[in-house]
Amino acid sequence: MKKASIIATIAALQGAAGVALAAAAAHVDASPLLSTASNFLTLHAAAGLGLAALARTAPPFPRFLAGAAFVLQAGVTLFSADLAARVYLGGKLFPFAAPMGGSLTILAWLALSAWSALGIARRD
Repeated sequence: MKKASIIATIAALQGAAGVALAAAAAHVDASPLLSTASNFLTLHAAAGLGLAALARTAPPFPRFLAGAAFVLQAGVTLFSADLAARVYLGGKLFPFAAPMGGSLTILAWLALSAWSALGIARRD
């Protein structure tokens, strides 16, 4: 599945960015914003790799799963980019970027929860 490969690639890039921000937080600027962005990116990179693997097994509603994974990745990336921009650019990425990214992340997790419940119910 091509979508699974894209999800895995984005997740790997998020993991790399998370490690880079952790290093920056430890060695360049001890901002808690960088630590938060790093934590969000690395945690969700692992989730993205898991979702990519799951998408390859042809679960129920695979397009829904892929869409939720992309929304999750977009939300986390937007949220983390805004936090990093506050440190390195001295201001927000754009107005409401962090809340928008956070909201997308929450909605994606809720969608994944619904997908899981529907998938489990469908198999029972």
